[in-house]
Amino acid sequence: MTGIRHPAPISFSDAAKFWLTLGCINFGGPAGQIALMHRELVERRGWITEERFLHALNFCMLLPGPEAMQLAIYVGWLLHGTRGAIVAGLGFFLPAVALLLGLSWIYVTFGNVGPVAGVLAGFKPVVVAIVLMALITLGRRALKGPFHAALAVAAFVAIQFLEVPFPAIVLAALAIGVAASLMRGYDSQMITVSHRDTTAPTAGFALRQVFVWLALTVLPLAAIEMAGGHPLLSAVYAFFTKAAFVTFGGAYAVLAYVNQAAVEQFGWLSAAQAVDGFALAETTPGPLIMVLQFVGFMASWNHPGDWAPGASAVAAALLTSYATFLPSFFFILLGAPYLERLRGVRWLDAGLAAVTAAVVGVILELGIVFGAAVLWAPTGPDWFAIALGVAAAIALWRGIDVRWVVLGGGAVGLAAHSSGLLS
Repeated sequence: MTGIRHPAPISFSDAAKFWLTLGCINFGGPAGQIALMHRELVERRGWITEERFLHALNFCMLLPGPEAMQLAIYVGWLLHGTRGAIVAGLGFFLPAVALLLGLSWIYVTFGNVGPVAGVLAGFKPVVVAIVLMALITLGRRALKGPFHAALAVAAFVAIQFLEVPFPAIVLAALAIGVAASLMRGYDSQMITVSHRDTTAPTAGFALRQVFVWLALTVLPLAAIEMAGGHPLLSAVYAFFTKAAFVTFGGAYAVLAYVNQAAVEQFGWLSAAQAVDGFALAETTPGPLIMVLQFVGFMASWNHPGDWAPGASAVAAALLTSYATFLPSFFFILLGAPYLERLRGVRWLDAGLAAVTAAVVGVILELGIVFGAAVLWAPTGPDWFAIALGVAAAIALWRGIDVRWVVLGGGAVGLAAHSSGLLS
């Protein structure tokens, strides 16, 4: 069994179509993506309960890597086991891989992605509206009293004013939640859950997961050698494999680490190129950490060795994404069965609920920062962005499918750019 019972079984093909569609419209970084999944999976489709969604989300928040993609993998696993996890994860990021690969090629070939700026100008206000809806929806469910509200406020202050790293906030919230539960005398008491139908994982199961992950990790290196060898490709793959395990704090945190190494230490690309890559990554759906694919692309384009620059760059880009996202599948497929067996342990549930409350504060900070950047231009209010953001918020509030709201925002931005309304 995969961990969920449904009144009407969800077909694998329907789920696969949903994950691929999600991968094409999941703009807005983790906050927007989590809000989008909550709206679609919990509220509209009812594929997963609120309790299961938050339980999975809390676990993914503790992991390195893109937490929204990991949440998709977790839900895919709950719905259809291992094949569901694989399809959910691939659907979540493969459209972004293809799109960013095309944008990277345009960047090095023509150096002109002007229309993309118009589409981005339309997407950003919609993302602000999605984040607002996330605050309202998750806040209403996660802030169950003064204790959780205080945690959300503390998390907001910590990240906004004290610049406390996001992983430290998550771990502190987990510790506070567990401690508060134990102080109330809950100890390891279990509460009744309605569907504890997952099979207990064994030591053999864990060993198999580790073996498969190691084999999949080594495979690209063997392929590089079979293709005649390429020192830079091997170095890029090894570097981003390591980076995938230290990407706590999201794309903004890992970008600083990668920028220091790729630009300053290795000289793979220039600082200006790294900034351009981040701007391009923001125009694509999928995890914002997709920027690493552009770094790999440019590293091998600038240093192709004996290969043609285009072939070398494409190979490096694909290897970078492979190294970046492979660990996420490993974390979920290994950890989810164990976590499901612990669902209902009161001290753990209390700790994870505290994490969710803290995340509300972090999303609030993101909304303020992102909203200020999008809705306020250097010369004053950006009335185009404000009007589009308000229209998007109204559309979402009235229940219009978020994919049409996102695509509509992009179309409006492109039209405004083409007509000269946007500079």
